[in-house]
This record gives sequence, structure tokens and C-alpha cells, in this order.
Amino acid sequence: MKLGFKDIAQFTKTRPKDARVILVYGPDTGLVSERAAALAKLWVPDIHDPFSVMTMTGGVIDDDPARLSDEANAGSLMGGDRLIWIKDAGNGIAPPLKTYLKDGVNPNALILLEAGNLSPKDALRKVCEDAPLAAALPCYVEDERDIGALIKSEMAEAGLNITPDAVYYLASAIKGDRARARMELEKLRLYARGLPQITLEDAKQSTGDMGTASLDDLVYAMTGGNRQKCLESLARLLAEDMDPIKILRSMQYHVNKLLQVRAQIDEGTPPDLALKSLQPPLFFKQADAFKAQVMRWSNADLRRIMLQLGDLEARTKQTGAKVETLMAQFILKVAA
Repeated sequence: MKLGFKDIAQFTKTRPKDARVILVYGPDTGLVSERAAALAKLWVPDIHDPFSVMTMTGGVIDDDPARLSDEANAGSLMGGDRLIWIKDAGNGIAPPLKTYLKDGVNPNALILLEAGNLSPKDALRKVCEDAPLAAALPCYVEDERDIGALIKSEMAEAGLNITPDAVYYLASAIKGDRARARMELEKLRLYARGLPQITLEDAKQSTGDMGTASLDDLVYAMTGGNRQKCLESLARLLAEDMDPIKILRSMQYHVNKLLQVRAQIDEGTPPDLALKSLQPPLFFKQADAFKAQVMRWSNADLRRIMLQLGDLEARTKQTGAKVETLMAQFILKVAA
């Protein structure tokens, strides 16, 4: 079963009726972990209960494929439902998973898979999208609108009022990384205790500058072909101890926005009208530069860059090479 964007919120709030295998995947690892945990809590009362929950990595199944079915068909020692929670799942799990779904699933067991960014051609994603008793739940990089909704919800739950400009500032600063967003919102809740209202200045004081301007400088320089500014902006961000994953996610977010507008133009929408469709709207000082970049890149080129960004994120977690070197090489290649 392939879940659409509109189905995700409801799916993560209700106990699954039919799905006995759920794949949660995407480039936002913080959001993947958060949604997987929410689904796990719907299936078992205590996700830390060793009698009903088996947690392992995908590498365990890669080494012993039969273990997947064995664990899923083993009854809970204390009775009730059983959860098999597999983190860092990869395509190696696809064959035994496909066999398990074909041979018949245990109705009292849920296999929950966490994975990184998967393309439509990846075997694990295809198995979960095609099987009636499985579901594939994507976790793409969130934009300002998604993060803005989270901010307002979290502040309201804490009994705090926040101004619209403070929401916009925070959403722009922490977009694309749910784990970082949660951390910053917790800081803000502590900072804002006793305040009648959280203002823009309060938001800035709580989070610090967070390198937002430098991030914008970097992503616009990369897709605008300014190699010198790319290197200067990257050096500044790294000197401020900016998380490399946050830098990569900001690149993904920017390229994805370019891709959205480029796709509309290719379908016949006038460029200015396509630009106005973006939500939230572009900052007026960046609109001309953004429009120029949309016209500079083709749909195919932007898709290629998105795939390369996903690969780069995976490489930064797996390779022994310096993350800074890998990012600099990639950025200079795109900006060439």
C-alpha cells in the first residue's frame, strides 16, 4: 500500500487495521524516527517491553534472512501482540519480507521498518507499496508550512502564545530536520516560561541566529553557479559548528522548491504564476534570484541533484572521508 501525503497524519494516529508490515522511510531521519515511534506505541502498550518488542538492525536480517519470519511468527512471551522493529533497513530485507508476505503474515505481529531515502525503484519500497498487507510511509524534508504547524501546535499545547512573525522565523530556520526542530522547540518552551507572548526577538534569543542567512547564501550560490561564495558560505557554517545534515537538508529543500516550480512551468504554467504558487511565499529579496535559477535548470537536472543529495547524505554516514570534503566537492560540482 502506497500512502499519499494526505493519508499520513491519520495513518500515524490510528492502530493499523490491515497492514502488518509498515515501512517508514525518507531523508528526514528525525521525522522517520518520530513517526516510527508513534506507530510502535499504537501497536504495543510499552515499546521498551522486551517480552513483546524485538528491536534489531537491518544488518541482522541481511546476515540471517530466515530470522525475519522466525521473529514475526514467534508469540509474545506474555501474550498479546508482538512488534518487530527493524532500524537501518535496506534492500537486503526485501526478499525475505516478500516471502513472509506471500506465505501468510502473523495477524498478531507488526514488522516496523525504518529506512533512509528510497527511490521508487528500491526493492524494499516496491515490496511494501505493492503488498496489500504492507504500507510505505514517506518522510520527506518538511517545509516552512509543515514546521510552522508543528510550532503552533507545540506552543499551544504548552499554553504559550507566539506571534506569526516568530513562527515564520523559526519555521524558516529549522525546516527539514524534525529532530532539530524538536530540540529547538524544547529550548523555546523553557526560555518562554512566564512570558505573555513569544515575539520574534524571543525566538531569535532562544535559538540564536542558527546560520539561517548563511544557509540561504550557500544554497543560492550553489544553484546560481557562484563557486567562490559557495566556499565562503560553507566555511562560515562549518566554523559555526552547523550540523552537516542540516546543511544537506537545506540544499534538498531549496532544490525541491526549484523542482516544484520547474515542473509547473514545463506543464505550461507561466513562470511568475508558478512562483506565486509556492507556500510559504518567497522572501521578496530572493524572488528574482530564485526565478533565474528555475530558468537555468531543467527538470531532469534538478531531479538528478536531488538523487545525488540523498546519496551524499548516505555517504556522509558510511564513509571514512571527511564530511566537509564530500560536501565541498559536491557543491563545487553543482555550481560549476
